[in-house]
Amino acid sequence: MKTEDAPTSAKPWLEKIKKAEKAFEVYQEKCDNIDKLYSDLESLSKNSGDSEFQIFWANLEVVKPSIYQRPPRPVVMPRHSDLGDVVRVGSEMVERALEFDVEDDDLHQTLCMVRDDLAVSARGVPWVLDNGQCLHVDRRDFLHAPSRKWTEVPWVARAVYLTKDEGRDEFGDIFKGVQVAKIGDQRTDDYRETEDKAKVWEIWCKDSRAIYYVVEGVDEILRTAEPYINVKGFFPCPRPAYGTLQRSTLLPVPDFVYYRDQVDEINTLTRRITSLAESLRLKGFYAGGTSEVGEAIETAMAQTSDKAILVPISNFAALGTTNLKDGIVWMPVREVGELIVNLVALRKQLIEDVYEITGLSDIMRGSTEAAETATAQNLKAQYGSVRVRERQQEMVRVAVDILRIKAEIFCETMSGAEIAQMAAMRLPTEAQVQAQMMQMPPEQQQGMKMPVTIEQVDQLLKSQSIRPFLMEVESDSTIAPDEQAEKQSRMEFLQAIGGFMQQAAPAVAEQPEMAPFLGELMKFTAGGFRAGRDLGGAIDDFVEQMKAQAVQASQGQQQPSPEVMKVQAEAQHKKAEMQFRVQEARTRAQLDMAKLQIDAKKAEIAEGDLILKEAQAEVDTLMRIEEADLERQQARPVAIG
Repeated sequence: MKTEDAPTSAKPWLEKIKKAEKAFEVYQEKCDNIDKLYSDLESLSKNSGDSEFQIFWANLEVVKPSIYQRPPRPVVMPRHSDLGDVVRVGSEMVERALEFDVEDDDLHQTLCMVRDDLAVSARGVPWVLDNGQCLHVDRRDFLHAPSRKWTEVPWVARAVYLTKDEGRDEFGDIFKGVQVAKIGDQRTDDYRETEDKAKVWEIWCKDSRAIYYVVEGVDEILRTAEPYINVKGFFPCPRPAYGTLQRSTLLPVPDFVYYRDQVDEINTLTRRITSLAESLRLKGFYAGGTSEVGEAIETAMAQTSDKAILVPISNFAALGTTNLKDGIVWMPVREVGELIVNLVALRKQLIEDVYEITGLSDIMRGSTEAAETATAQNLKAQYGSVRVRERQQEMVRVAVDILRIKAEIFCETMSGAEIAQMAAMRLPTEAQVQAQMMQMPPEQQQGMKMPVTIEQVDQLLKSQSIRPFLMEVESDSTIAPDEQAEKQSRMEFLQAIGGFMQQAAPAVAEQPEMAPFLGELMKFTAGGFRAGRDLGGAIDDFVEQMKAQAVQASQGQQQPSPEVMKVQAEAQHKKAEMQFRVQEARTRAQLDMAKLQIDAKKAEIAEGDLILKEAQAEVDTLMRIEEADLERQQARPVAIG
């Protein structure tokens, strides 16, 4: 949609915003209570005497690093291995640019906040700006139209908070009438912001392919703009990282609501255990008339010195003949202790129930011991990640989508030279290549492989129509890697490639025409290993060199020099001519023999035998002459040159 044809009234969009806020109202209220339970400093600082077992906080501190732990590593590679050097160099340049951007943009911190929202609120939202910077969006600052699935969402919106001065600089005088207020935590009187700001909604509409900026209190749209990127899905944010969703909706359901009852029971038992533990003190009763005896008993109970073992009593007769133990009645602390033990056991069972519900029991089952075998450890590690694997995949998907959006922004808004500088790569220009070629002799130019120029890569990256079909952007795991598994994978790669080369080298030496097939087979084998992707460029170069050497070897064996070819041709021609003359003489002699035999038979004269013998002798003589002539011709040396 052209901006001059865009609607100017903001009322329809403000109504859609209110409708979306109403749809997510219950979710936001649940999340507010969960946030307060998880990390509310005010309630945790109060000494109310109501002890709580902080199992929710402890669970999240285990789940969060299991979901996401380290920044993603971009992987950009050609979709197919035979697309040429330009695609390979372009992929490498974009990958190195993304590697720099991941660190420069502090994408890891953003993804950590997305992970925390996913673990606590079942939804984490990132947002990519026009300069490629990725931001985390608070759950209350992100809205979209109520829909059944993400592909059906027609618009998304992000809240941006601006002061009066910032709003006028951004939108002009239309922002003068906007009402501003302090933005912060409305549950308390403390605010995170000290300045008054207005909540401006940035709305991306897929149907109209436009961006609208609206604010409460202004009936007109502040500004209509065209999208700054052209990516799959249109939106500058990937599909949020979702946990559990209400069926047929995009309404998240936090995991905590599934075991809130168990947590409440655990806290009730904890408070009861704490109260009983306070009463678990040694106390006794004695007759009130014997005050001196009571004071002596209390003095003995308060005595802490190991040397003081006697307590004097002036009126010792007051003890009478009754034993001391019979004069005191103790509180039943044994029953209290047994009750506490039972309550602790019950609480432990509830905690195990929570672990089963949340999947923490699976993670703990996945913990291994040093004495276990490698197979047992691997099985435990795989089983322990079953319950969190879906969350892990969500984080990987979000990371990949962010990297793809960033790559699209870089390719569409930056020149090839700027991306090369960002990637710390130096590519020659076409003018530099031509100047270098002019300085080389013609015979050297024929066998020279042309380098990839910056203009070729820039043309590839700017071609929106074919770029998605040539390159793909991925990411490795965002979970902390197993160093031993990484080493094992590299060793398997080296063994596979080493064994392949040992078998392929003799085959290429014997039959050079097999080099192209074996080269492609080597690339196919290396593609199955993560280390093979890192060495993709070097492997491609090696395969091309192997093919070129095979062609040269084949040409050297099959094409002799022109002088030798000329001599061989003349010899073959003369040999064929001699063979033809001999065959002709034999045929003529056979015909003459047949004629003489016929004439002799017709004449039936006695001299027929003599004539026949003479004719036979003549034929034999002629044959000997022809054969001698042929032998002399073949024995004659042939001059070369």
